[in-house]
Amino acid sequence: MGEQVHTQPSFIAVDAGSHFPLQNLPWGVFNRKAGGRRRVGVRIGEWVVDMAVLQARGFFNGPCLQDTAVFDKPALNDFMALGRPAWQEARAALQALLAADTPTLRDDAELRTRVLHPLSEVTMHLPTVIGDYTDFYSSEYHAANVGQMFRPGDDPLPANWKHLPVGYHGRASSVVISGTQVVRPWGQVLDADESQPCLLPSAELDFELEVGFFVGPGNVLGQPIPIGQAEDHIFGLVLVNDWSARDIQRWEYRPLGPFLAKNFATSISPWVVTLEALAPFRIPGPAQNPAPLPYLQTANITYDIQLEVALQSPTMAAPHVICYTNYRHLYWNAAQQLAHHTLTGCNVRPGDLLASGTISGPAPGMFGSLLELAWRGTKPISVGQHETRTFLKDGDTVTISGWCQGAGYCVGFGQVEGKIVPAQAAIKE
Repeated sequence: MGEQVHTQPSFIAVDAGSHFPLQNLPWGVFNRKAGGRRRVGVRIGEWVVDMAVLQARGFFNGPCLQDTAVFDKPALNDFMALGRPAWQEARAALQALLAADTPTLRDDAELRTRVLHPLSEVTMHLPTVIGDYTDFYSSEYHAANVGQMFRPGDDPLPANWKHLPVGYHGRASSVVISGTQVVRPWGQVLDADESQPCLLPSAELDFELEVGFFVGPGNVLGQPIPIGQAEDHIFGLVLVNDWSARDIQRWEYRPLGPFLAKNFATSISPWVVTLEALAPFRIPGPAQNPAPLPYLQTANITYDIQLEVALQSPTMAAPHVICYTNYRHLYWNAAQQLAHHTLTGCNVRPGDLLASGTISGPAPGMFGSLLELAWRGTKPISVGQHETRTFLKDGDTVTISGWCQGAGYCVGFGQVEGKIVPAQAAIKE
């Protein structure tokens, strides 16, 4: 990787604290609220760059992008499939076009009107058609906390945990864009003093602070992706809230793990931040001991991404931060997750989503779920001045933010937000 940081300003005014300066340029899919089809856009400041218009005008005529029309599409899958040379070609051309000393777009008022849309005038959509979704369990702090809660007196980590990235296949159809309301799910629940389960709305609804990545080029069925090539198959990262119904999961998870407790909603942020934009923030990951098997051995590079979770109830004037942690606390990195996922020859495809699992840090205020923050409901946490929580209540809005802090600039993800709404009416026989 090792991209040089683009220090030249853009002719588009960007606030100093913005997540979206010229150094970022994340990708998404939008349509104008005034009408029009979905197409690919890039964000800078409070503006969305219409990539389809630019491509139609011949601004992307390099060897990887000419005659492709990949931006006049309702999803990023086709662009993702082209691979890193095409991604870099588009990024370089766009950074040059948006630079302060480039007059091409800056001085053409008619073209600017067609290309630049105020963020307030567009609707954001899922960035890809997600064929498959996989959720990992890659934070040692989170896994150890859960082990201490549910297996007191035993080793908090399962015997396999430091030998492979534990994961499970999730439900792609219920991945939703930030801002989508989350309906409290029904499920079978077994109360502690009962012998038979009841059908109830979940009383232990939780968030999970995660970061996911989208697959770019896939692999052929039967051919694993080697660890040394894994990053070339990763297009970029998004924030993920993998909502979880803890009481439903507690009853159903043996022997096959999460099912209804996870399949009702997974929220993601709309802007995909590329590995090129994150390159200046590459750092060593945690030491891995014992050493992984050779197919998982890598330089163990991760990213310094600051993460924050805030909760706001209907009675609160402003959100209250309840968690602050960092992506660097993941034990298994994205390359290892992808290499392990495809070890069997499992084929991943452009637009597939792989998420990290809950990201927790070493201190209580760095725990990435209410299950941990309130320690399985035994230690309610303060939310604002007058409220406490063990799990989420109807009307609560959870907002996850993430950013990398550079020297005088910020590369961020924006937010993923979701509001809990009451369960639907009682399910009839």
